[in-house]
Amino acid sequence: MKQRLTQVQLEQVVAEVQRLSERQQAELDAEQVKGILQELNLSPELLEEAILQLHRREALVEQQRRRRWIVGSVIGLIALLLLGVTVFTQSQQQLLNRVTAERDRITLAQDDGGSLSTVLRQTNGEVVYRVTLSDAPVGQKLSLSCNWMDPKGQIVHQNRYQTKEITTPVWNTVCRHTLGSAAPAGRWEVQMLLGDRLLSDATFVVK
Repeated sequence: MKQRLTQVQLEQVVAEVQRLSERQQAELDAEQVKGILQELNLSPELLEEAILQLHRREALVEQQRRRRWIVGSVIGLIALLLLGVTVFTQSQQQLLNRVTAERDRITLAQDDGGSLSTVLRQTNGEVVYRVTLSDAPVGQKLSLSCNWMDPKGQIVHQNRYQTKEITTPVWNTVCRHTLGSAAPAGRWEVQMLLGDRLLSDATFVVK
C-alpha cells in the first residue's frame, strides 16, 4: 500500500529534503578537509586533534550556556521569593498598623467595671491595665508589652506577652503589676505598646 501525502505534507517533505541537501553541501568529509589543509601547507595529521578541540569548545560553550541559564533561573527564583516575603511582610505590617486602642481602664484584680484613678498602697494588690483593641488581626496573635513608670518616670516593671489567637476584631487584653507597700506615692503611668508603637497609656495616683 503506497503512502499518500496531503499537499501540506508534500510541501513539508520538500522543505526538509532541501534543508538536508543544503546541510550536506555545507559539510565537508575528512578527505576534503585534508586536501584543503595540504593546499594551505598545514599538516593533515593534526586534523583529528583539531576536530576534537573544536568539539570540546562547542561542549564548553553549551555548558556555559546551561550554567548561565541555571544561575539566571536561581536568581529569578530568589528574587521571586524575596518579593513574596516583602509583600507578606508589608501586608502583615499594614494589619498591625490598623490596630488601635478603643478603650482602656485601670482596675484592681477584682474588676467592678469601672476605672480607678487612685490606688492605695495599703491594699498591696495587683493593678490591672485593661485595654480593648479594635481592628485586631483575626486568626493571629499579637506581641504586646506594658511599661509601668513611677512618679519619677522610671520604668519599674515591664510586661511582655503574646495574646491568644484573636477571634474577633474587637479584642480585650490586660497587663498587670503588683504594687508593694514600698511603692512610691504620686502619679504613675502605664503604657501599652505593639512592637515599638504606643497603643495607649493611662495615669493613676498611688497613695
